[in-house]
Amino acid sequence: MTPVELESDSLSSLEDRIQKAVQLVQRLRQEKEAAQQEAAEAQAEVARLSEELKTLQAERKQVRNRIEKLLGQIDQLSVG
Repeated sequence: MTPVELESDSLSSLEDRIQKAVQLVQRLRQEKEAAQQEAAEAQAEVARLSEELKTLQAERKQVRNRIEKLLGQIDQLSVG
């Protein structure tokens, strides 16, 4: 091979590697964006579930208080 052909092959090889690198960077950016979107959605779901948990805990406390009140009224009937 002549020096010109070797240089041409080296240049072609470099071009191929650069194209692959560019494609890899593009793919990684897309994956990063998708991962960030998934993380944002997961954080929103955590916030929603946390709020739901607080609501359920408050409802549970109310139910417990009502049951305790009813049991107190039943105890009064037993004593009376």
